[in-house]
Amino acid sequence: MAHSAALISTEELARRSGAPALRLFDCTTYLRPRPEGGYNVESGRANYDKGHIPGAAFLDLPGELSESDPKLRFTLPSLGELTKSFAAKGIGHGAFVVLYSHATPNWATRVWWMLRAVGFDNAAILDGGLDKWKAENRPLATETTTYPPATLTLRGRPEIFVDKNAIKAAIGKSDTLTLNALSHEQHKGTGGVVYGRPGRIAGSSCVPAASLFGPDKTLKPIAELRAAFEGVGAAPDRRVLVYCGGGIAATLDAFVLTALLGHKNVSVYDNSMQEWSNDPSLPMETG
Repeated sequence: MAHSAALISTEELARRSGAPALRLFDCTTYLRPRPEGGYNVESGRANYDKGHIPGAAFLDLPGELSESDPKLRFTLPSLGELTKSFAAKGIGHGAFVVLYSHATPNWATRVWWMLRAVGFDNAAILDGGLDKWKAENRPLATETTTYPPATLTLRGRPEIFVDKNAIKAAIGKSDTLTLNALSHEQHKGTGGVVYGRPGRIAGSSCVPAASLFGPDKTLKPIAELRAAFEGVGAAPDRRVLVYCGGGIAATLDAFVLTALLGHKNVSVYDNSMQEWSNDPSLPMETG
């Protein structure tokens, strides 16, 4: 497995179980593809109620940590509101936060990136998530966990999320790499779910988030991850702007670049293709 202070193994989490400072959260959401394109968003709460890691509370990303915009799902709230929401869930000074999700790490990394945006850094992703925990026959719980509200006052990092204007301004700039975390088929416009026009943001490269972890949902070895990003020109001294469909999968690329490969200048395009592909004034490419 890859190693980083921002990545915790199932073994280490089991050892830390019950620690007073631990704040463990199930971040799962499900995207169900629609025949006409795009996705239906489904809360992971029902799956949490059926069985979760003991001591884990549930974070409702679409319901409690996103703006209620029906067209642009998962839009980031103001950092002030987001800080209040995290504090209300028990995330405060002195807490060690562990995040996990089911089926893909993308939901956990989305919350990790949001915590980073408000300035909270003492958070880690459970490598392998719920899938690996269950595969190892570790215990599950069905009772709901909540944490007492906490105090959180931080200096945020608004620059780690960008909008369409920043993406448009970066097109053609040699010092900036715009990176697509969707599949190669979506990148080329030849298949997969589309959000509007098929294809990619003009001039962008592709490292699919789904290629960064294996069948057991653990992240691939550091050498493989580094090679994947170096292969598209993601040098450590280059600014990297990552996008996907709605700012979720992009955070796995951003997490790997930042937490595992040491990049210092990575941002996520929050509304991504659900916004860009539906604005005919914004340039796209296929093939």
